[in-house]
Amino acid sequence: MTTRGVLYLHSAPRALCPHVEWAIAGVLGTRVNLDWIRQPASPGTWRSEFSWQGEAGTASKLASALRGWQMLRFEVTAEPCATAEGERYSCTPDLGIFHAVTGIHGDILIPEDRLRAALARSQSGETDLESELTKLLGKPWDDELEPFRYAGEGAPVRWLHQVV
Repeated sequence: MTTRGVLYLHSAPRALCPHVEWAIAGVLGTRVNLDWIRQPASPGTWRSEFSWQGEAGTASKLASALRGWQMLRFEVTAEPCATAEGERYSCTPDLGIFHAVTGIHGDILIPEDRLRAALARSQSGETDLESELTKLLGKPWDDELEPFRYAGEGAPVRWLHQVV
């Protein structure tokens, strides 16, 4: 079963750009040439977006292929399909990688065991419930990536495949 998604490369040093393309090509099994534009949120870095189509699980393979580079900021999304839920991966140098399962409307679906663990940590006094829930929702990653999401002048326009 195939799905589709988008890889958002929010910032990469220029020297890393060809390596990112090779890593993506290795996952997808086809040559990849990205259109890189300057990232105004971090001078000296570049950004790109790439729509992909592949088997369910491709988003996790892309995130795994890119997560080892400390200077890279990226997000990978996958739409749900008949055999798999949607996914979202976010990665920053400071926070590492975040993974969430997403429903058909893009909402984050938090598994019951993760909610129970967050509740247990807050009840034991390790942390408070609000901070646990913000982590489960990926808020620290969203906060760090938000300045990089703004494409700036000259960014390509993305047309949606489907509106729900």
